[in-house]
Amino acid sequence: MTFSRIGLLQNRHRGQRCFIVCNGPSLNRMDLEHLRLETCIGLNKIFLGFEKFRLFPQYYVAVNDKVIAQSAAQIKALNCVKFLSQRGARHLIQEDALTYILNTDSPPERFVEDLSLGAHEGWTVTYVALQVAFFLGFEQVIIIGMDHRFSSTGSPNATAIMDGPDRDHFVQNYFGFGQSWDIPDLERSEESYRLANQRFDDYGRHILDATIDGACTIFRKCDYNCLF
Repeated sequence: MTFSRIGLLQNRHRGQRCFIVCNGPSLNRMDLEHLRLETCIGLNKIFLGFEKFRLFPQYYVAVNDKVIAQSAAQIKALNCVKFLSQRGARHLIQEDALTYILNTDSPPERFVEDLSLGAHEGWTVTYVALQVAFFLGFEQVIIIGMDHRFSSTGSPNATAIMDGPDRDHFVQNYFGFGQSWDIPDLERSEESYRLANQRFDDYGRHILDATIDGACTIFRKCDYNCLF
């Protein structure tokens, strides 16, 4: 049997709940103090909100090559368990005690249950985070900050330059003021979310969406303030 370092993480949170903290502007309307006693998975440039929100996730996920290239130094400095895409981390970030590089170039299926085999990017980092949460064994996953709407227009997946302030994330310099980013593909993201929702349901596990005024209709909605 081949030893898998990442395999030691499988089901370490069996039966527990976690929060996936997305990066939409709705985070600015939430009291994240509640999350200090919860297990959280932060995404992409969530570190830009550490001081503001006093939020320090135990896990971190990034897959987009532009996000990782723009943030390599900050990602390396994170003192939490990190899951990065092979595509994005290539030549920039290597595996270490806290860092796991996932095969996202050739995943075996659309929803990968065993991260030692890889993960499917699914056109959104949130989908990878759902595969991470499944692998870690969480029974209930609660998503916040997934506004699922963007003011910027353009062809899905096309690279664009955001000249002014970023109004689609919780801080204006997230992608703003001259940074490049990929126009979201909401239709394919929703396809991925449906797959994740079904896979969790198949195992008697659940995904809830506690985003304030979130536009995504795939997951069952819940009131964030009633969760504590």
